[in-house]
Amino acid sequence: MAFELPPLPYPKNALEPHTSAKTLEFHHDKHHAAYVTNLNNLVKDSPMASQSLEEIIKATAKDDSKVGIFNNAAQVWNHTFFWNCMKPNGGGQPSGDVAAAITKSFGSYDKFKEEFKAACVGQFGSGWGWLVGGGGALKITKTPNAVNPLSQGQTALLTCDVWEHAYYLDYQNRRPDFVETFLTHLVNWDFVAANLGKVR
Repeated sequence: MAFELPPLPYPKNALEPHTSAKTLEFHHDKHHAAYVTNLNNLVKDSPMASQSLEEIIKATAKDDSKVGIFNNAAQVWNHTFFWNCMKPNGGGQPSGDVAAAITKSFGSYDKFKEEFKAACVGQFGSGWGWLVGGGGALKITKTPNAVNPLSQGQTALLTCDVWEHAYYLDYQNRRPDFVETFLTHLVNWDFVAANLGKVR
C-alpha cells in the first residue's frame, strides 16, 4: 500500500502570526508531499513497499546503497512528527511530568530552552533540533539533513525543523527568531507528554 501525505493536524492559518499559512502551504503541500511521492517511487514493487516508515528507516539508516530511500522515508516521518510538535496557542513552559523531567535533566526550563536553541541555531546547514529520551534522562541533540533519533535508537519527544524552507518565508535568515518563536508560541507540550510516556 502506498504511503500517503498525512493532513496537517490544524488548518493552515492556525499557527499565524507565528508561522504563516503560506509557509505551511509550501512546507506541507510541496516539500512534505514530494518526500512521500519520492518514497513511493523508490520502494515500488519491492518488499519495502509493505513495510512501515519506522521499519524502512531502521533498515536503511546505515546502508549507503539505500541512502535515497532513507532520506525520503526519514523526511516523511520527521515532518509528520514536526507538525504534531506544534499547536495554536502553544509554547511557553510545560507542566506536569514534562516539566519535572526537564527540570531533572537540565536543572530548569530556562536551561533547557537555552540548550535547545543552541542546538537548533548551531546546526550547520539543513537539519533538526531534538529533545530525546532514554535511560532515565532527557537530552538535546541535533541532526543533519534527514537523520533522526529513530535511526539512532533514541525516542524523539520534540523537534524543531531548521531547514530553511521551514521558516524562510516568515523569518528570512533569522533562524534564532524562528526557534525562539517556536518555543514561546508553538510547542505542543501535550504531544511531548504523550511521547514521554513511551520512553523506557
